[in-house]
Amino acid sequence: MTSLQMPTETAFSQPHRTAQSYYKATYDALMHSPMLQDDPQAAAFLRQQLQLADMQPCNLPAQPEHLEQWIAEGVGKVAEQYSTYLDQRRAGSPRRFFTSKAHAMYFLQHVAPTKRVDGAWLYGLLPHWADYRFHGLIRTYLEELGDGDAALNHVSLYQKLLADLECDLSDGLDDEAYLQGAIQLALGNQAGQFLPEVIGYNLGYEQLPLHLLITSFELNELGIDPYYFTLHITIDNASTGHARKAAQSVLALLPMGEQRDDFYQRIANGYRLNELGPGTTAVIQAFDLEQELIALLERKRTFGQHMHSDYCRLDGKTVNQWLAEPDRMGEFLAVLENRGWIKRHQDPTESRFWQLIDGAGAAMFGVFNAYEKQVLHDWIAGDWSATAAQASSSKRTPDAFRARFRSAPRNDGLRTADQHTRLEDVDPDVSGLLADLNNATAAQKMQVLIERMSPARHATPAGLFATKRYVEAMAERLTGERG
Repeated sequence: MTSLQMPTETAFSQPHRTAQSYYKATYDALMHSPMLQDDPQAAAFLRQQLQLADMQPCNLPAQPEHLEQWIAEGVGKVAEQYSTYLDQRRAGSPRRFFTSKAHAMYFLQHVAPTKRVDGAWLYGLLPHWADYRFHGLIRTYLEELGDGDAALNHVSLYQKLLADLECDLSDGLDDEAYLQGAIQLALGNQAGQFLPEVIGYNLGYEQLPLHLLITSFELNELGIDPYYFTLHITIDNASTGHARKAAQSVLALLPMGEQRDDFYQRIANGYRLNELGPGTTAVIQAFDLEQELIALLERKRTFGQHMHSDYCRLDGKTVNQWLAEPDRMGEFLAVLENRGWIKRHQDPTESRFWQLIDGAGAAMFGVFNAYEKQVLHDWIAGDWSATAAQASSSKRTPDAFRARFRSAPRNDGLRTADQHTRLEDVDPDVSGLLADLNNATAAQKMQVLIERMSPARHATPAGLFATKRYVEAMAERLTGERG
């Protein structure tokens, strides 16, 4: 990828920041600023990214009228490629993406900044709720928000996935992990100035990629609930889903006359923004199990260098002495292996070091979170029988995960089935929203709701509440009846 020159003065790059934190600074600034206020620095950031995107290829059809056929052909190619993949797997080929569960968890963390702002590029279109031409794009955003149902809100689903797996190392991610999320937030902020680019980005993002299908399949094999990903497979379908809505929105909003060609060219520019930053394949290929283990031990080192007794010595050094020296964790692992504390390529439960960290009676219980333990487990296991290690998880099917999901309590943002206390009585954000709605004029109410539906707020109880009200208001306008 082309390296990015740092602008000399932006709201997102304060003097103390370096190029290594530029995208994250942009991401954080947009997440914590009022998204409906036009920000000139967000516009400057987008222009900068569009210049970089201009060097990327674009396979859009020359005429927008051919978009639906183009989408259908693309889906057909993906289906053929996925069929080939499944044939290869049935014939005994290994997983194409994830070498281990730790590898999959690494991937989930490194794409999290983008997943946490799912749909953000469309946020700035919500004020156009009364214009039928925007309804396809707005419906796409509302469906990303689960129409106000926490069990279907994409950000809520992803946050829950990370929480269930105990894997969230967002502070340790490379800066480029925040690039796509920053672009999406900037587009959401700048929808007024960059409407064609928003439409084009949406067109590219909502196509069904092969990697989504393979990711879902392999996560399930590894015992990780793939629902967040399978939901995108169904909701983005080319027949009635987001992919088709994206193409229809291009035609609905394309101007007539001389501006038409320029508008479509700008749509193509927005489409190319999807190509910036590390893609799914690059993130997956960046994983190295041993280097990841060394890195996490290095992060732990500073917290543990004074916590061990001097009773045990390894190659003449106490554990505290090993931990006191930076960049020695690779050597420390080798010593543990040579002394028999770690038995590589065997069941990890046979290793003394694993016994120290796993189980309620373990001396180091709680020191490592689930992701860190998984990395260590997979590194110790090495070539140890993958069939034995994965036996239980490989039997899981998407139907089994879905049965668990369907039986789980639902939370629509107001109350669960067994919750009798009104959420507005216990949640200050919800009560504040209701107060603002009561004080707003009829013309102001939609704006009040939209403010709570921003990328940073829509997954909260108040955001879910506001989304439901917004959906009801749109339905009332379309049908003349209250939802």
